[in-house]
Amino acid sequence: MTMNGTTALDGKVALVTGGSRGIGAATALRLAEDGADVVVTYQGGAEAAEEVAAKITAMGRTGWALRADSADPQAVRDAVTAVAERFGRLDILVNNAGVGVLGPIGELTDADADRVLEVNVRAPFLFAQAASAHLAEGGRIVTIGSCIAKRVAFPGATLYATSKAALIGLTKALARELGPRGITANLVHPGPIDTDMNPAGGPSADFQRELTALGRFGAGAEVAAAVAYLVGEDGRYVTGAELAVDGGFAA
Repeated sequence: MTMNGTTALDGKVALVTGGSRGIGAATALRLAEDGADVVVTYQGGAEAAEEVAAKITAMGRTGWALRADSADPQAVRDAVTAVAERFGRLDILVNNAGVGVLGPIGELTDADADRVLEVNVRAPFLFAQAASAHLAEGGRIVTIGSCIAKRVAFPGATLYATSKAALIGLTKALARELGPRGITANLVHPGPIDTDMNPAGGPSADFQRELTALGRFGAGAEVAAAVAYLVGEDGRYVTGAELAVDGGFAA
């Protein structure tokens, strides 16, 4: 809340991919709390996405759940067009949708590689490409990476680490290309975060805690707070950067 009673993102429109649960849902709700109208995309979790949109609407903002399979290039482009047409603008893109396939490299299939690279690498590129046609000065792109891009602390993560490391190059290149237009691009690397996909009470949770300096899982809201900083006024001079919210996983 600012001094005059408005909020930091009043009048802004944000698109959060994969926003039906976990980090994406937490980010969507935080951006709405800060004043933005928020669109969340989903692939299969329609009910969960609608619940997030309803919570956003209950805050007095506009929430919209939009089905878009990030593995489908046309669906990605159509989603951005739909947001721009409905709201007349797009100010913030949060590339959050992702998939993880872990396992020995010799056991991974072509289909595994295609799915991970389509969703984790091609989709963020295509979302950014499409969004760049609508983002004005002050626009923001934040992509959700992974602590695995900075430190691969266990075997079986070759494919996933490859996909998340690619986002470093994407972010730096976007920052250079879009900087002259006053648009920033940044990357957030979450560590072990307590979500339904990776619960703090799961079978590998103790192992993951031991890999962090703080000895605990993070919360989706802690990642969302980092995104909120980057898309807000205080983050206007930060671009091409990697921000770790990983409890010291990569320390």
